[in-house]
Amino acid sequence: MTVSHFERLTVFAFCIIIIDKTSRAFAGFCRIFTEKDVVKMGKIDMNKKFKEDSLLNTAFSLFTTKGVSKTSISDIVNNAGVAKGTFYLYFKDKYDIRNKLIAHKSSMLFRNAIEALNAGGEKYSFNDRIIFIVDNIINQLNENKSLLNFIAKNLSWGVFKHALINSPKDNDVDFKSIYDAMLEDAPYNIEQPEIMIFMIVELVSSTCYSSILYDEPVGLEDLKPYLYKSINNIIDTHVGPEKNKDHI
Repeated sequence: MTVSHFERLTVFAFCIIIIDKTSRAFAGFCRIFTEKDVVKMGKIDMNKKFKEDSLLNTAFSLFTTKGVSKTSISDIVNNAGVAKGTFYLYFKDKYDIRNKLIAHKSSMLFRNAIEALNAGGEKYSFNDRIIFIVDNIINQLNENKSLLNFIAKNLSWGVFKHALINSPKDNDVDFKSIYDAMLEDAPYNIEQPEIMIFMIVELVSSTCYSSILYDEPVGLEDLKPYLYKSINNIIDTHVGPEKNKDHI
């Protein structure tokens, strides 16, 4: 085969390093992948992604109509049109797929709020940035009550913390990086930032659910001023000493 043949095939070489644990010597070999191999691998990855997305979308539809407790794995795979064994390639059980859905849907809400915050071009204080994000997310949930129902009934600190500390999946928002950047940008140190965000998440999720769905104890717009005052108080409780100006 000529060089031009290799050029047309677009040969990819992947060098795999093998570590000999005994001698700590390194040996290497190369495996050759043609363009056809890469296309084939791409199709396999796309097929896996399609099946996973199908399971997630189907599970969300069933969870928001039947409820998590009344939805079985058989319901999910039958409606998604995949084998039951395929489900376990991606998820441990229905609670695993539920948690991943909560993380993904929460990420979508958070991303929309961050984009709206950045689009304004205004310079907000640390407190006002938190309030802006919370307000935007609440308004999104007010427009999508089925999503509110799903998240509010199934969200726990454990699930939220998992999303906060673990690497984001695909195009999900990296909660931790954004939160860390906000803490870094604050003019003062925040003491126990994990406790602070825990308090805010628990407060918002518990109060807004009843207010949006049932107008209890009052409607959402009547609740907001008191909710945001409480959030400000939570933040102020965690405010530590000011940072050095050189640090900001």
